[in-house]
Amino acid sequence: MGMDYAKSGVDVERVKGIHAHIKELITKTHGKDVLPLYGHYAGIVKIGKETVAMHTDGVGSKVLIAQFLKKYDTVGIDCVAMNVNDIICVGAKPVALVDYIALEHENEELVSKLMQGLVEGAREAEVAVIGGETAILPDMIKPGLDFSGFHTNGFDLAATCIGVVGRQRLVTGEKMKTNDVVVGVESSGLHSNGYTLARKVLDMNEWAKELLIPTRIYVKPVMECLKKVKVHGLAHITGGAFSKLSRIGEIAKRGFLLDNMPRPKPIFDELRKKAGLNYGEMYSTFNMGVGLCVVVGRGDAKKVIGIFEQHGQKAYPVGSVIKERKVEVLKDGASFVL
Repeated sequence: MGMDYAKSGVDVERVKGIHAHIKELITKTHGKDVLPLYGHYAGIVKIGKETVAMHTDGVGSKVLIAQFLKKYDTVGIDCVAMNVNDIICVGAKPVALVDYIALEHENEELVSKLMQGLVEGAREAEVAVIGGETAILPDMIKPGLDFSGFHTNGFDLAATCIGVVGRQRLVTGEKMKTNDVVVGVESSGLHSNGYTLARKVLDMNEWAKELLIPTRIYVKPVMECLKKVKVHGLAHITGGAFSKLSRIGEIAKRGFLLDNMPRPKPIFDELRKKAGLNYGEMYSTFNMGVGLCVVVGRGDAKKVIGIFEQHGQKAYPVGSVIKERKVEVLKDGASFVL
């Protein structure tokens, strides 16, 4: 038998149930200034004349890969990326970020390396790191292991980001229309999702370096797209992978047909074989080489592709918007509904 995400320790269906309960509770705190967009990529609140987006995220168990390799200066980039890439999905420009570092024991060198990555990611995203929190939690944060089997100082890393919509209009997905084009933007690898499964099935001595490649930051080209093109929807492909498209599809009462997906990097094929997953499971767990989807009218697809290419990022049409409220992937002549 293969090992899917649930068997590796993450039951996505139970998580969805938890999220539904969270929504029921937190909506009781919402006033008239909070936009009803629960479950989207960022929370939206009106503050005076400004429309502000907020999001919080971490690096997940990718930190264990950093510990395995004793290389800590890149996961900060992932932390920034996981926040700013979600903020831009509602049309907001990221402006500020605060970080949270939890350590097993005090370690100045480790914190310095983590901050190097955070600063590098913040510069790429043009966002200011304005503060944060460092907590020493030896009873909660457990040590990791390096490639030789020696214990390393355990840590966790997360951040919270705010952005403003400003002159760009809010993008929720509600303006998507049937036959709109879904432009997929190339990922740099697994980014920061699916690592609980990947770590259990891949040979870390062979794949750890590739697994540590930082998450791609899409802020600059997306900000340019918002200025030059009528963007109908944006989806950051993270946990849940392409099933995440249902976040914006639900608002527009539309679905997606992904029938032109690119050939993913070899690491994804290795994951599929070692875990024994079918393509439906792969496309609902991993980004499969596409880290961001931009939904636009057919006449704007080439413009979007050109903007990303000018920023050194590959983009291509991967599918279209359909009437049926589902996310369907066509792969090797087979159809998978996520």
